[in-house]
Amino acid sequence: MPMEPQQKREPRHFSMIRTFTSADFVTLGNAFSGSGSILAQMQYLATGLPHWLWLAFGLLPLAFIFDALDGRIARWRFQSSPLGADLDSLADVISFGMAPAALAFTVGLRGELDVVVLLYFVGCGISRLARFNVTAATLADNTGKVKYFEGTPIPTSLALVMVLAFFFWKGRIGDALPFGVWNLGSLRLHPLALLYFASGSAMISKTLRIPKF
Repeated sequence: MPMEPQQKREPRHFSMIRTFTSADFVTLGNAFSGSGSILAQMQYLATGLPHWLWLAFGLLPLAFIFDALDGRIARWRFQSSPLGADLDSLADVISFGMAPAALAFTVGLRGELDVVVLLYFVGCGISRLARFNVTAATLADNTGKVKYFEGTPIPTSLALVMVLAFFFWKGRIGDALPFGVWNLGSLRLHPLALLYFASGSAMISKTLRIPKF
C-alpha cells in the first residue's frame, strides 16, 4: 500500500530568537554599542556637535563590558547556544574593529595612506577572530577553557580609542593632530595612524601569547 507523503512542517516564526540564551542578548548589547558609536560619529561629522563624539567614545567601553559579561553569564548559567561564538566574533568586529577605525577617520586620519592602514587594521581584526574560532578547540585544556590568546585580543583596540579621546579632549584633532602629516609624493600619511598598524600586526602575530583570564 503506497504511503502518503508526509506533510511539511511549517517553520516556527522567530525560531532563531528562541534559541538565544541570556548571554547572547548581552552579546547583542556589545554589537549595539559598537554600531551606536559609528552612528554617533556620523552625527558628529554631520553636525559638528562635540557631544556626539563623546558619546561615540563612551559607547566602546560599554561594548567591552558587554563583551566581558557574556562569557561569564554563559558559564554561570551553564548555557551555550550554537550561535554564541559567531555572534561574539561579529559583535567584536563592529565594536573593536570597525568602530575604532571609523573614530580615527572621524578625528582626522583621512589621508590616502591613513585609509590603507585603517583597512589593514580592520582586516587584521577579522583575521584574528577567525583564527581564534578555528584554533580554540586545540588551544583549550581538559576543562574546555582556552589558556592563552595567539596575538593580542581585538578588544585591546580600546587603548587606541583612549588615545584618540585624550587628543579630542585636548583639541588636537583634524589639522591639529599630533606629529603632523607626511606627504609621500601625492599620498598623505599621519604618523599617528602607525599606532593602528602596530595594533593590527600584534593581533595577527603568532609569537605573542597573551594569557586568558
